[in-house]
Amino acid sequence: MKQSIGAKTLLYPTPVVVVGTYDSAGKPNVMTAAWAGICCSVPPCIGVSLRKATYTYGNIMERKAFTVSIPSENYAKQADYFGMVSGKDTDKFAATGLTPEKSNVVDAPFVKEFPLVLECKLLRFVEIGLHTEFIGEILDVKAEAAVFGDDGVPDIEKVKPIIFAPEGRKYLAVGRILGQAFSIGKG
Repeated sequence: MKQSIGAKTLLYPTPVVVVGTYDSAGKPNVMTAAWAGICCSVPPCIGVSLRKATYTYGNIMERKAFTVSIPSENYAKQADYFGMVSGKDTDKFAATGLTPEKSNVVDAPFVKEFPLVLECKLLRFVEIGLHTEFIGEILDVKAEAAVFGDDGVPDIEKVKPIIFAPEGRKYLAVGRILGQAFSIGKG
C-alpha cells in the first residue's frame, strides 16, 4: 500500500541544466536549474522555471533569449557551483575556468566545454507561485562531434548528462538501457 507524503516536487529524475544569459552590460552569466523539460514538439520548446530573485531571471526578461547547456558527468562540480553563487557578484566562468561561447543564433552565451546546448528565444513566460516558467523556442541545438551516435544524433550514453533527485538533493548519472522505446511494449 502506498503512503501519502504530501505535495512535493518528486518527479524522478529531473535533468540538470545550465541556463546561459547576458546581463544588461553584456557580461555572460550561467546558473544551474533542475526545473526544466521539453514542453512542446512543434515548435520545439523547453520550459525552465526560475525564481524572480535570480540574476538570470532579469537577464532573460531583458534579452528575451537564453541557452540551455547540458553538463556531462565530468562537470558535475562546476554545474553545482553555478547554482550556488550569484552572477551579480561573481564571474562564474572565471571562477571555474570554463569558457563562455557566444551563440550565433540567440542573444545568449553557452558553456563551450559542455557537450550539448539548446539555443532558445523567449516565447512566453508564466508566473507560477515562487517560480516563473520561461518557455523558450529551441532555434538550434549544437552538439560536440564526440557525442553523436551511429544514427547521427547525440547519444545519451556519450553525452553523460547529470540528473537530480530533488528530495535527496543528489546528483546521479544516467543508468542502464532497458530497451528500445516504442518497441519493448509490443507483443
